[in-house]
Amino acid sequence: MTRTLRDDLGHDVVLPDTPVCRVVSLVPSLTEAVAATAPGALVGATDWCTHPADLDVPRVRGTKNPDRAAIAVLQPDLVIANKEENRELDVQRLRADGIPVWVTEIETVPQSLASMRRLLLDACGWDEPAWLAEADRLWAGEVPAPRATVVVPIWRDPWMVVGHPTFTADLLARVGFEVVTAGEPGRYPHVDVDRLDAAGADLVLLPDEPYVFTADDGPEAFSRTATRLVNGRLITWYGPSLVEARSTLDGLS
Repeated sequence: MTRTLRDDLGHDVVLPDTPVCRVVSLVPSLTEAVAATAPGALVGATDWCTHPADLDVPRVRGTKNPDRAAIAVLQPDLVIANKEENRELDVQRLRADGIPVWVTEIETVPQSLASMRRLLLDACGWDEPAWLAEADRLWAGEVPAPRATVVVPIWRDPWMVVGHPTFTADLLARVGFEVVTAGEPGRYPHVDVDRLDAAGADLVLLPDEPYVFTADDGPEAFSRTATRLVNGRLITWYGPSLVEARSTLDGLS
């Protein structure tokens, strides 16, 4: 017996009538969420899936170039993906191979929590994990007035920054940081570093992913604006990391 549900993009996904027991994840955030909720169900993940640290499952290459043959060998009940992280073409090809794919779409913290609940509870048929209930509690409430403006680079040479609308910008807004881009529109605009440094932001947050900014690679580019190195997982991942992110980012200054 099967049942049919619609994913975040409104696509019909045929699922088993019993709890899903074999999942391949093509997104690091989703991998961590599944591993923390039903670890025995995770049978495959990408090379970029780093959490939990002891994750021991077959790897299916990257988020942008998944190995469809390797995925098929794993015989998943469900492959989980994300609109931003994964290519539509790969999703279409997996579906053409007869493999069910659930695609998430996440641009805000409330949307992430609702999406996780639909995926883990409704689609996969698992019990609500403690981390999801705690994240719901921690991130409830209205967006506060900003306490500071921040620039968030995600790449250099060329420099790219977080813009709007993005999950990262919404998450930071909820801890009082307004993301600015030196006036450049878009979700991840390219902006010259001199313009970023002259934008008048209070702080530059330098994450360790996707570009690995370090004490020796990033801060030296900003002579006018204070910089802070931050854990990229805490500002870009949705899932169990949201619990840790709340207290860490509340204390950031």
